[in-house]
Amino acid sequence: MRMKKLLLAAWLCAGTLSTVYAQVGDTAAYLAGVKAELVKQWPKNRTINLVFHGHSVPSGYFRTPDVRTMDAYPIQVLAAVKERFPNAVVNAITTSIGGENSEQGEKRFKKDVLVHRPDVLFIDYALNDRGIGLERSRKAMEKMIRLALKKHIPVILLTPSPDLQVDLLKDGNILEQHASQLKALAAQYKIGLADSYAAFKAVAAQGQPLKELMAQSNHPNRQGHTLIAQQVLTYFGQL
Repeated sequence: MRMKKLLLAAWLCAGTLSTVYAQVGDTAAYLAGVKAELVKQWPKNRTINLVFHGHSVPSGYFRTPDVRTMDAYPIQVLAAVKERFPNAVVNAITTSIGGENSEQGEKRFKKDVLVHRPDVLFIDYALNDRGIGLERSRKAMEKMIRLALKKHIPVILLTPSPDLQVDLLKDGNILEQHASQLKALAAQYKIGLADSYAAFKAVAAQGQPLKELMAQSNHPNRQGHTLIAQQVLTYFGQL
C-alpha cells in the first residue's frame, strides 16, 4: 500500500511538471529522437548510452560505505527502459563519485563523461552543492550544460533528493533553493528536469515520514530511488 502511495505521489508530481515544463524539455517530446532509436530492431539499431553524472546518490551509496548499484535509480531506469524497449541495446553508465560537488564534476566532465558519447545525460549534484553555494553551483552546472548541448546531447537535470536534516515542508529551505535554481536553468536552456525534490516533498506533505524512504540521512533506500526513477522515466513515456 505504501508503494502505491509513493507511485501515486510520483505520478502527481510528474503530471504537474509536464504542464509546467510543456515548453522546457517536454516529457512527451524532449527525447523523441532517442525513443525513435530505441524502437529500432537489429540490424538497424545501435547502442544507446544513458550517462548519470553526479554524487553519492546516483553512485548507489545507501548506508555508507555500502553501495547498492542494482537498487540505485540509474539501474532502475535501465531496467524500466529495457522493459519498454525490449529490442534496444542500452547502457546505464554511472560517472558519479560519492562526496563530489558540481565544480569537481565539471573539471572531469570532458574526460570522464563526454568520452562515453551520451545519448542522454543526467546531472545530479544539488544535494552536495549546498557546500559550495548557489552561485558557484550555477556556474559549474552551466559549463556542463553548454558543453553537452554543443555536442547535441539532451540533458536532464535532477533536483535534490532529501537530507533528513532539512525540512522539505519549510518554504525557502536550502534544498528548495537549489531545486528552484535548477528549474531556472532548465527553463533557460530548454532542457529536461526530473524533479526529485518535488516528489519527496509530495510524499512528506501526505504525512509519510521521509525516513521510510532513506537508507541514512542523505541517501535514499530502494523505495526512495524508485521515486527518483519515476521522475526520470516520464521522459521515456512510462510511469
